[in-house]
Amino acid sequence: MAQVIVVTSGKGGVGKTTTSAAFATGLAQRGKKTVVIDFDVGLRNLDLIMGVERRVVFDIVNVIQGEARLSQALIRDKRVDTLSILPASQTRDKDALTREGVGQIIEELSADHDYILCDSPAGIEKGALLALYFADQAVIVTNPEVSSVRDSDRILGVLQSKSKRAEEKRDKVKEHLLVTRYDPERVTRGEMLKLEDVQEILAIPLLGVVPESESVLRASNTGTPVILDQESNAGQAYKDAVSRFLGESVPHRFLEPERKAGLFRRLFGGRAA
Repeated sequence: MAQVIVVTSGKGGVGKTTTSAAFATGLAQRGKKTVVIDFDVGLRNLDLIMGVERRVVFDIVNVIQGEARLSQALIRDKRVDTLSILPASQTRDKDALTREGVGQIIEELSADHDYILCDSPAGIEKGALLALYFADQAVIVTNPEVSSVRDSDRILGVLQSKSKRAEEKRDKVKEHLLVTRYDPERVTRGEMLKLEDVQEILAIPLLGVVPESESVLRASNTGTPVILDQESNAGQAYKDAVSRFLGESVPHRFLEPERKAGLFRRLFGGRAA
C-alpha cells in the first residue's frame, strides 16, 4: 500500500507546487515508485513545473467523470522512470472533484506505488480539503513570515480534524515542517522570522529548510524540478529533505549567512573558508 503525502499550507505562493515536484522527483530518484497529483483544478501549474504541459491529454476530472481511464491520464516522467504525474483540469470547476472519485483514484494508485503526493491548492476550499483528506503524512510548507506561519498553523488544525484518519479515530497524520525561501541575512537583519520562532509556533518536526534561490524560478521556467539542479543550494536542500523523510540522519544546511571573502582573497582569487 502506498503512503499518501499531502503538500499543503494555508497561504498561496509559498512553494507548494515547487516542493511537490521536487519531493516527488527526489523520492523517485531513490527508487520509490511515486505519483504526484495536481489538485488545483482551474489553475493547473504542476504540469508546467514538471515540464509535461504539452503531453497532457486527460486529467483528474476526466478520470473521475469516467471520460478516461487512470492509465490514460497518467504521464510518465522522461527523466526518472519511477515517477508519474496526474494533472489537474484547467477548464473545469473545483466542484468536479468528489471524495468518492478521488478515493477511487487513490485506491487504484496505491496498488502499485510506494508514494502518492497530493499537491494541494492554497486555502481550505474543496480542492485543498480533498487533497488532505486521504493523507497519511503531510509536508507543511511555510515561509518565515508571520502571515504564512499563521496560515500554516490553521492548516494543522484542519488536517487533524478533517482528514480520514481523524474521522476514523486512527493515528494522526504525521506532520513535517518545510521552511522555504529562507534568507539567513534577512533573518539577521530582523526582516524575517528566525527558524527557531517558526518551529516554536508550529511545533512540528523540521524536515528541511530551503534557501531563497534564483534557481527555483529558473527551474520552474524551464520545466525542471529544482532538485535536479545539483549545483543549486535549493536543489541540495530538497535532496537533504527527501533523505530525512526516508529516515536518514542528515544535518541541516544553509541556515547561516554565507561568509564574504576578504579584500586580499578577492584580489588574488582565493575563496572564503
